[in-house]
Amino acid sequence: MTARIALRGTVAAACLALIAAARAETATSASGFNVPRSATARLDFSLSIQKFLFFGVGASPWPAQSNAVGTVRFVLAPSIPPAGIAPVAGSRQPVDWPGGAPVFAVTASDHVLPVEVRSNAGPIAIRAEASTPLSNGSHTIPMSEITIASSNPGLPAPPVPASGIGGAALVAGTGFSSLVTLQKASWTFGYANSASRSAGSYTGVLRFTASTP
Repeated sequence: MTARIALRGTVAAACLALIAAARAETATSASGFNVPRSATARLDFSLSIQKFLFFGVGASPWPAQSNAVGTVRFVLAPSIPPAGIAPVAGSRQPVDWPGGAPVFAVTASDHVLPVEVRSNAGPIAIRAEASTPLSNGSHTIPMSEITIASSNPGLPAPPVPASGIGGAALVAGTGFSSLVTLQKASWTFGYANSASRSAGSYTGVLRFTASTP
C-alpha cells in the first residue's frame, strides 16, 4: 500500500520602509554687525515599517518564492513472521508461510523537508489543514495517521488533524523582544500505521499556513 502526501506551503512576502518629511519649519534672525544671532528650524519625520512574513516548506529556501509542491511517499510492504520473510511480488509466487498474520513495515522516501520562517511581525502560528483526505476510491485513511517531528523546538510542527484545520504550533521569536523571527528546521514525516487498511494507492494533500496577529 502506498500513501502519497502532497505538501502545500504558503509563501508570502511584503516589506516597505517609508520615510517622509511631514512638516518643515523656517526662522529668520537679523541684527547689526558683530552681534551673535541664531535661527532654529525643526523638521518632523514619519517612519512606517510594514509587516513581513516568509514561510517555506520543502523547495522554498529564502529568498526564493516557489509554488512547487513536494511529495512525501510511504510504502507498506508485508513480511511473514516469525522470520520476517518478504513475499516475492507477483501472482502464484511460492513462500513459506507458517500461518501467522503478516506485518506491514513502513518505508518512507522524500520525507525529510526543510522548513523556514522569517518575519518582523511578532508571534507566528502555523496550522495544518487536511484539505484532501488520504483516499483510494471509496476507501479513506484519516490524515491524522501522518506524523511530523521537528529538528528545532523553536519551529515546531503543527498537529495534523483527521480533517479540516488543526491546532496551532507557535514559532518562537529570535530577536528584538521576540518581534523578529528567523527559524529553520527539518520536518520528518511518518505514517503511524495504527490500523489495517485496504490495499491500494492513497493520495491526499496537507496545506500548511503561517500567520501573524
